[in-house]
Amino acid sequence: MIRFLVVALLVIPTIVNGQNLQKATFAAGCFWCTEEAFDKLPGVVSTTSGYMGGQKKHPTYEEVSAGSTGHAEVVQVVYDPAKLSYERLLEQFWLNHDPTVTNRQFCDAGSQYRPAIFYHSEEQKRLAEASKAKWEKDKPFRQPILTAIVPAGEFWPAEDYHQDYYKKNPARYRFYVTGCGRYDRLDQLWGALRKK
Repeated sequence: MIRFLVVALLVIPTIVNGQNLQKATFAAGCFWCTEEAFDKLPGVVSTTSGYMGGQKKHPTYEEVSAGSTGHAEVVQVVYDPAKLSYERLLEQFWLNHDPTVTNRQFCDAGSQYRPAIFYHSEEQKRLAEASKAKWEKDKPFRQPILTAIVPAGEFWPAEDYHQDYYKKNPARYRFYVTGCGRYDRLDQLWGALRKK
C-alpha cells in the first residue's frame, strides 16, 4: 500500500497558479550549464539546481563536490506539457552532455558529475529508454552511450548562489564553460545536431 502511494505521488502533476505542470530531473555535469541549456526552451517554467541520488539529507555543495554523499549535481525542470513535451526535454538533455563517460563531464571529475536521467514516472522511464535506444542507433559518434536512467529520489535544492549562476555571473560562467571545453566537446560529439 505504501509503495503504491509513493508511486502515485511521483506521477501526480504539479499545479502552479492553476497550470497543470510536470517536472523532470537531469544530471549533465555542472548544474550551472545544465540550467542554461534548459532555460532556453519555450515551455520551461523554472529550472532549479540541486542534488539527487545520494544518501545524506540536506547535503551542502561542499559535501557533494567532495564526493562524499553519493549525490549528483542535477537540474529539476518544471515545464508546461501543453507547450513542451518530455521528448523535447530529452533531446535537449542528450545534446547538452557527453554520454560516452561516467563519473565525469568535461573538466569536472567524480560521481557527483555523472550523467543521468532521473525519471519521475513509468511513462518518463519508457520515453527515456526509447530516447536512449534511438540515440544508440543514430548517434554521430562511435563510443557507447553510458548515461544512466534511474528512478528519481529526494531532490535537494542547491544554495541560492548556484541558482541562475550563468545569469548572475556571466563573465565567470563564460570563463568556466570555455576553460572546461564544454561546447567544443559537445560540438565534437553531436556536430550539426546542436545547431538545429
